[in-house]
Amino acid sequence: MEPGLGPVRVFLMHDDNKPRKLRYNLGHRRLLTFGGAYSNHIRAVAEAGARHGIETVGVIRGEEHLPLNPMLARAAACGMTLTYLDRATYRRKHTEEVQARLRARWGADIAILPEGGSNAAAVRGCAELPGEITVPYDVVCCPVGTGGTLAGIAAGLPDGKRALGFAVLKGAGFLEDEVARLQREAYGRTWSNWSVNLDYHFGGYAKSTPVLDAFIAKYRVEGVYVAKMLYGILDLARQGAFPAGTRIVAVVTGRPQPVGP
Repeated sequence: MEPGLGPVRVFLMHDDNKPRKLRYNLGHRRLLTFGGAYSNHIRAVAEAGARHGIETVGVIRGEEHLPLNPMLARAAACGMTLTYLDRATYRRKHTEEVQARLRARWGADIAILPEGGSNAAAVRGCAELPGEITVPYDVVCCPVGTGGTLAGIAAGLPDGKRALGFAVLKGAGFLEDEVARLQREAYGRTWSNWSVNLDYHFGGYAKSTPVLDAFIAKYRVEGVYVAKMLYGILDLARQGAFPAGTRIVAVVTGRPQPVGP
């Protein structure tokens, strides 16, 4: 990607991990999930529901604001029913108490998918990604928000390969336990071929700095997830963190988004 990096090679692989996470989560008649007002996950669930004839409910963090932003408008146009939780309750969305209230309102038969879509079924979908890589490689890198993509990639790697995730959240040390939990939930075991780097969050989720802004403008990449991973890869390469000759596949998650004019 950039001269002066020595013998490390970086290959970019675009992969919209939202449909991959949803692939094995769509065997339900009705599906409820969570997200913020600009959640790509909410959009993806709504589109999948429209495509496969599944009734969908999106539980949105915070209060309703009209008119709907383009992301929520797209979800509603796909037939998703939007409802809202105040931020205090939203933080407890994973608890039995809150989920019981949601089932009481939306029906005991509704399947509840976690925020970001990371569960055992999502891990199994993401585990298929390494098998689709068409270049020789040593390391697969991906951004990490909820841990499902990294958990699956690591589970699907051939022997001798490893996975490196770049946390986009500040204070995300919990992700190591979360990735391991997701692997156990999906496969009944964990793998030791992965790690999470916590040093390139640039202030937290959807936060940035002038340094990252300049990087985004130079390479025209998405800023919430992808830019943080790519900056981290290049910075670690400059520091000599990768052995000479390392071949890295960087997974560019999500839909391509225009950046800049």
